[in-house]
Amino acid sequence: MRIVVRASETQKEEWLSKPAAPGAKVVFIDAGTELVSIQNADACFDLLFDKSTASVPSTRKPVFINTVVELLNELPGNCIRINAWNGFLKRDVIEIVASEKNKAYAAAVMEQLGWKYIFAPDIAGMIAARSISMIINEAYYAFGDKVSSKQDIDTAMKLGTNYPYGPFEWAAKIGLQNICSLLNALSVKDDRYIAAPYLRQELTGNIM
Repeated sequence: MRIVVRASETQKEEWLSKPAAPGAKVVFIDAGTELVSIQNADACFDLLFDKSTASVPSTRKPVFINTVVELLNELPGNCIRINAWNGFLKRDVIEIVASEKNKAYAAAVMEQLGWKYIFAPDIAGMIAARSISMIINEAYYAFGDKVSSKQDIDTAMKLGTNYPYGPFEWAAKIGLQNICSLLNALSVKDDRYIAAPYLRQELTGNIM
């Protein structure tokens, strides 16, 4: 199986950190190359997908796109959602969201890659990103209330929960814009996800 992946250097490194499946030939392309120009690929991954600046290639085969916030009904019918935020491709289990007509194809590609995966619900944040974004948000509330320093909060979370990163380390790796976009989408229906004031201030650079 020939798999074409449009990815950042970080995403490429995370992808390559997983055991390579013997039957999968993976070709990486950079941000300047559009997937629509790729021929003879058995599967395509657009890990740099940005709905505001890019369109989904109109291919006969489904396309895996890194979109944690947008739902399937907001995307073309050939899209399969995958959580490829920085730090998430290295996880033991990959979260994907596919329509019923695309599930068999998605499963076949994941199995060809030799990746463990789950079909997550078609909701903003899927499962892991939703949980981690809320943890990051609560950490920003605590920091804004001067409960502790960022470093101490990171250390406490890693020692207390055995997380690979503390909440502020996660935020730096994922990107505050990604976190805020997800929190904004979730807070429409649940006030628990309203972004902490200090998080919003740090994102905009208006630190008081």
